[in-house]
Amino acid sequence: MPAARADLLQGTLEMLVLTTLTLEPMHGWGISVRLRQISGDVFDVQQGSLYPALQRMLRRGWIRAEWRASEHNRRARYYQLTREGERQLAAQRADWALSSRAVDRVLRYAFQGG
Repeated sequence: MPAARADLLQGTLEMLVLTTLTLEPMHGWGISVRLRQISGDVFDVQQGSLYPALQRMLRRGWIRAEWRASEHNRRARYYQLTREGERQLAAQRADWALSSRAVDRVLRYAFQGG
């Protein structure tokens, strides 16, 4: 399994799920499928990681959930971003941008011979 498919860090998974929910309310399976599609099959988020993350985000008030019929007429829990979730996503995206720039600088420094 390539390194890119390794388990996502908890905060990164939460940021990706929140980002996915900016598109529309989705059930857990739909979130997983969308993440896999958008990432070009790099992120295959398993239920054992996704559902605990969704529960954490519900407790924190970042998302809300309601039961309704899925596109296959099955009962499914749909998740939707809250205003608090939007604020959290903005903060996480800013942190991600800062961190990724710093990692980039370290990698460039190391490969330029330090």
